[in-house]
Amino acid sequence: MNNRLYFEDIEIGATRQIFGRTITETDIVLHAGHSGDFFPHHVDAEFCKTTPFGQRIAHGTMILTIGIGLTAVEINPVAFTYGYDRIRFVKPVFIGDTIHTCVTIARKEPDQKRETFGRVFEACEVINQHDQVVMACEHILLVERSNNKTT
Repeated sequence: MNNRLYFEDIEIGATRQIFGRTITETDIVLHAGHSGDFFPHHVDAEFCKTTPFGQRIAHGTMILTIGIGLTAVEINPVAFTYGYDRIRFVKPVFIGDTIHTCVTIARKEPDQKRETFGRVFEACEVINQHDQVVMACEHILLVERSNNKTT
């Protein structure tokens, strides 16, 4: 794919909404196995009946992984992830919930360490089937500046 969006091409306020994905018991079991997080709030149905949620909840790290993974539908060869900040798990996600992700370009700034790149900050919200934000974070991208193009 040759969809090059340079730093100057990215518009503040631009949004994209990504298709949904239903969270399953298998997702939770696999994530527990991969991460080693067998905390009873995720894997012990009987224990969870005694909690305020009344049922098992998905791992926050799993919702981050799936929610952000849903956004990986386009490849921009002149950009790469610099990291994630301000990660918040706002509401629980349960087995059977369907989540989707909305991404908004929040701001841009020059990169202080690399003059040939700029930083683009995406506000990412993972939203459930009830239109409630369940997770939010800021995704930071390093994006090549257009004056580095070779023709």
